[in-house]
Formats: sequence, structure tokens, C-alpha cells
Amino acid sequence: MPPLMLTSDELDAAVLGAHWVASRGEPDLAKAALNLLAKIEVVVPERLRAHVLEPATSIAPVVPAFEVVNSSSLRNAIRRHRKITLVYEGGSGIRTERVVWPILLGYRDAGRILAAWCELRNGFRYFRTDRMISADTLEQGIPETALTLRTRWRSAMDQERAGYVSQARED
Repeated sequence: MPPLMLTSDELDAAVLGAHWVASRGEPDLAKAALNLLAKIEVVVPERLRAHVLEPATSIAPVVPAFEVVNSSSLRNAIRRHRKITLVYEGGSGIRTERVVWPILLGYRDAGRILAAWCELRNGFRYFRTDRMISADTLEQGIPETALTLRTRWRSAMDQERAGYVSQARED
């Protein structure tokens, strides 16, 4: 395998991204990010090693949100294209049980959100992982391809954004 040929900026981006994941990702991804940094350190040329050991960038510390559900299981369900049964507590404190078709797990500074098609609401919804009481991956597959589901979700998202833009212009 050829040596890793990264520019200084590419290396800074990779190190910054890995540090962000290590500080904000769930434990499995945080560990993977630190392992990635160790591997990058070994393979970059000596002249660039300081980019990894003494980076020119930094991440602001955050207090991670408390989560009961292991995000690794959510990512696995997305990869396997399987439905999930969620017990979810909404902002009002009401718990509901839902079957969802997971699309992606979004990472934010203050936590994570699961984008999914919700069978209960018959529409795309976002579920904060810190409000999930439980999440069980079902053996039942999602009845449409991942590409079709993601395309429908992106289209719905684009329409939602367009609505926000129109509303902002009216205000």
C-alpha cells in the first residue's frame, strides 16, 4: 500500500475531525477516532507528525448528553437496513412506542438525532437519542431500498427548508 500522502490542510482536517468525534461521539466511535489518530501518526511522514501530536486546531469541550440507547446499535440497524422499535419520550414527557425506518444518525455538539420514517406518524421524523428509552432492532427489513428511502427523505427535507425560507421572507 502506498504511503499516506496528505497535504498539511488535509491532515489538519482529519485530525480535527477525529478529535471532534473523540469528544462528542458515542464510546465506540470515540475509541475508533483515537485509533484512527494513532494509525495516522504512524503512517504520515516525519515532517508532518507534529500535525497529529501537536495539532494547530482544537475542539471546545462539551458535556455529553446522557443516553440509554447505544448509538452503535442504531448505526448497525441503518447499515443492515432494519426497522427499529423505539420507546421515545417527547418534549412533553409523554412516552410513545414507534416502529421507525432509520435513515441516518446525525451528530451535533449537544447530542445525536436519528432521522427516520415513522410508521406511527406516517412521515419523516427526528428522534433525539437522549430521549430514547429503548431501541430494539427488528429482523424485519425496510420495504424499500436505502437509496429510495434516503431520496424521499432528502426531498422532504428540501421542501421543509423551502418552507422556512418562504416564511422568513414573509416575516
